[in-house]
Amino acid sequence: MALIEVKNLSKEYKVVKKKSGLRGAFAGLLHRETTIVNAVNDISFSIDKGEIVGYIGPNGAGKSTTIKMMSGILAPTKGSILINGISPQKDRQQVVKNLGVVFGQRSQLYWDLRLGESFELLKRIYQIPDETYKSNLAVMNEILKINEIIDTPVRQLSLGQRMRGDLAAAILHSPPILFLDEPTIGLDVEVKYAIRKFIRDINLKFQTTIILTTHDLDDIQQLCDRIIIINHGRIVEDGSLHELIKRISPYRQLVLEFYDEVPEIKHEKAKVIKQEISRVWLQFDNTKITAADLISDLSVNYTFKDLSLEEPNIDEIIREVYSKT
Repeated sequence: MALIEVKNLSKEYKVVKKKSGLRGAFAGLLHRETTIVNAVNDISFSIDKGEIVGYIGPNGAGKSTTIKMMSGILAPTKGSILINGISPQKDRQQVVKNLGVVFGQRSQLYWDLRLGESFELLKRIYQIPDETYKSNLAVMNEILKINEIIDTPVRQLSLGQRMRGDLAAAILHSPPILFLDEPTIGLDVEVKYAIRKFIRDINLKFQTTIILTTHDLDDIQQLCDRIIIINHGRIVEDGSLHELIKRISPYRQLVLEFYDEVPEIKHEKAKVIKQEISRVWLQFDNTKITAADLISDLSVNYTFKDLSLEEPNIDEIIREVYSKT
């Protein structure tokens, strides 16, 4: 059985229609018109132990609503969720023991306490044994350099430091599943690198299953082998990021730099799309010939100084998926 099972999940909200003007306000007091909004609409997926899954979509697509239902914060209108065989709606306390959750814009740390005191409170809340607590804190220090900030009051931490603290807090009780909602939002390059390294390290070290929602597609490219794309409350793509790129944008560009002027280049599976004095851009379909085979073919007849491969822009591919749904 998969670690996470979501079947035919839906979440509906009743939204009151508000009419404009004073007359509309009075009419609304006497008779309220409502409409049903499907935040999540009949979605199903399963996630196995040890996967890092990117769960992405535009604003309002239903990402955060799904995460909140999986963590037991919201109850679904229809459908079912099983986390390690347990329903978060029927036994939220047991499910929460198996979850670590980080919301990029909210903190589970205690504002007026030192970071270390927040950890000690969480130790008591989750009833973490002393040895496990010390061991996990040592691992978090190794990955996130927690000891540098452990005696600092949470209110005095920078955004990046607070995020490091939140990540450590989420993993203190050794959860097999980690939900990360926008963990790198608003952070600088150095902190983003540290957080991505943390995600990779705990996945390798503990086989932690990670569900990552983010608008930063660099996070997706660097961390996720699988992506689930949701839009208008429905899943529109679920599979390998590599396969999605290959299907939607199979074309690549090979840039060759020559010692002198560019010779006339011909290859049946590539075409010249741009040329400068000593450089040429060749476009080829990656489903018909690999870059390695194309380079091997060209090196037989041409001598070039340098080469580079230009991959398709992931942002443009994801935007194309959004535009079609």
